[in-house]
Amino acid sequence: MRTKAMALVALCGMIAACATTAPQPRKQAQIQIQEQVGFTINEPVSVSDAVRADYDRALLLLEGGQLDEGIAILETVVASAPDVSGPRIDLGIAWHRKGDLAEAEKHLKAALELNPDHPVAHNELGIIYRKTGRFAEARRSYEAALAIYPGYHHARRNLGVLCDLYLADPECALESYQAYLQTVPEDAEASMWIADLQNRMSQQE
Repeated sequence: MRTKAMALVALCGMIAACATTAPQPRKQAQIQIQEQVGFTINEPVSVSDAVRADYDRALLLLEGGQLDEGIAILETVVASAPDVSGPRIDLGIAWHRKGDLAEAEKHLKAALELNPDHPVAHNELGIIYRKTGRFAEARRSYEAALAIYPGYHHARRNLGVLCDLYLADPECALESYQAYLQTVPEDAEASMWIADLQNRMSQQE
């Protein structure tokens, strides 16, 4: 399976439409970095045409907001391809959308056991940690995603928000916002965040 995260991923709906399948012999998953575009996760596996068709159908259902139906099919895909991280990430994000953070966390952690270097999984798990009040763990997850792919602007933005609003670490927040804005310069909201943060920091000096 091939998981692809481009510049617009992570808001990748809340689904990892970041994943497609390609039946191949099982090998170690690898990440390929394209700094100006994004990153591509190559996860070669051997799956049947039926499993691949089910996976594609599940993603279409999730994209259409049919979460229960998509999750049900993804569960069968995971049962048929238990050593592949992509469908587990999709399941984690789908359960997150349904509001079941415990189930989402379970699938994201399972994906990382299979593929520890998957930046999407680290970023999504960081969001779960933040929403459940585990801020230090959230920071480690975002930083893990960025260690794999420094240009992953969604993780950079998430880290900035975490440091700004939850960790009271203005230096981390400012650095993260500025790095994020270099990648997404058209984000006017982020520009306002930086101005506001700089103003708050100057008042504390």
